[in-house]
Amino acid sequence: MIIAAGGGRRIGGPEALLHQGEKPLVDQMIDTMTEAGCERIVVVLGAAADQVRETADLSRVTVVINRAWGTGVGSSIRAGLAALDDEGIEAVVVVPVDMPGLTVAAVRRVTALPYPDVLVCATYDGLRGYPMLFGRRHWSGIATLASADVGARPYLLAHKDQIVDIACDSVADGSRVDTPELMALYGLTVPPQRVGA
Repeated sequence: MIIAAGGGRRIGGPEALLHQGEKPLVDQMIDTMTEAGCERIVVVLGAAADQVRETADLSRVTVVINRAWGTGVGSSIRAGLAALDDEGIEAVVVVPVDMPGLTVAAVRRVTALPYPDVLVCATYDGLRGYPMLFGRRHWSGIATLASADVGARPYLLAHKDQIVDIACDSVADGSRVDTPELMALYGLTVPPQRVGA
C-alpha cells in the first residue's frame, strides 16, 4: 500500500505530485514495490487525485480515493485496508509516497515474513519508520485506532511487544520529504496545480 493522499502544506503541493526529474515519485514507488515482489499494489490518493491520475502510470495498481484525506494519514490507512478484500492476502506493507530514499532491499527486508500475525517496522538510527508490515489479524484493530496524522501509531504503541524491528539504515534512507530543503536535496519538484484539481 502506497499512501499518496496528503496535501503537502509544508512543501507547497500534494506529495503525490512530487517529481524527481521527469518521473513522478508515485511511479518510482510503484516500481520499487513491484521489484520487491509485492503481488498487488494499492495506491491511496486524495489531494489532487485527478491530476495524479493524469501524470502517473497507475495502470498496474488498484487506486483508492480517500475523500477524507484532509483528516490525516489515519483515514488513508483505513481506506487502503478496506480495499484489500482478497482473503488470500495475509499481510500488507505500507509506505508513504514521500520517501525517495526507499529501496527494494528495505521493502524486501521488512516483508520477509508476511504472516497474518506479524507487525514489522523498519528502523533508521534506532527509530521506527517505513516500510511497515501489518499482518491481516491486526488490520481491524489498526483501522479502528488509526487517527489523524499519527496513522497506525496508537495501535503499534498498544502492541509494542509484538513488533519486530528490522534495521534498514544500511540499505535505505528513511527520510520523508517534508521541507523545501529536503525537496532540494533530492532534486524534487511539485508541478503547478490547476485550480479545482
